[in-house]
Amino acid sequence: MIPSPPPHPATLPTDILLHSCNWGRERTGGPGGQHRNKVETGVWITHVPTLIEAQAGERRSAEENKRVAITRLRHALAVDVRCPVPLGEVRSALWLSRCNAAGVIACNPHHEAYPHLLAEALDIIHHANWDVKKASLRLCCSMSQLLKFIKDYTPALLRVNEERKRRGHHAMK
Repeated sequence: MIPSPPPHPATLPTDILLHSCNWGRERTGGPGGQHRNKVETGVWITHVPTLIEAQAGERRSAEENKRVAITRLRHALAVDVRCPVPLGEVRSALWLSRCNAAGVIACNPHHEAYPHLLAEALDIIHHANWDVKKASLRLCCSMSQLLKFIKDYTPALLRVNEERKRRGHHAMK
């Protein structure tokens, strides 16, 4: 039996993800009055295995900033970390639940499932040598829907186009 690949770090439950991270608080400048300048409400997180970092300081409480920083870390991990793709069916249960029979992907970058789906899509695009059309066939959605999904998070589209350019392909718009 072929062992399944380890889960993508962007898809890990928060407690497990944070177990592989260093994080802390910091003071942040900007609006918010004296409270902001005296209390460490800003949060930074570093995923130790990849050294990918995220931070947040725009909210009034450290707990809110921690949630925002975790979300930003998940997005960054989805864009920057590639994992192996199994043979055969590649769509996760989450992908199947968010992509209807017409191939429409129902998820935006503010939804908690977005980093998981983005990591899955980018892993498959990478596995298809950055050919979005081939990847869309494996994900059972249209190329335009897959591209629209990726374009919702600009760093993801920039990464796809960077990798495509490196291979002599035209940029996706």
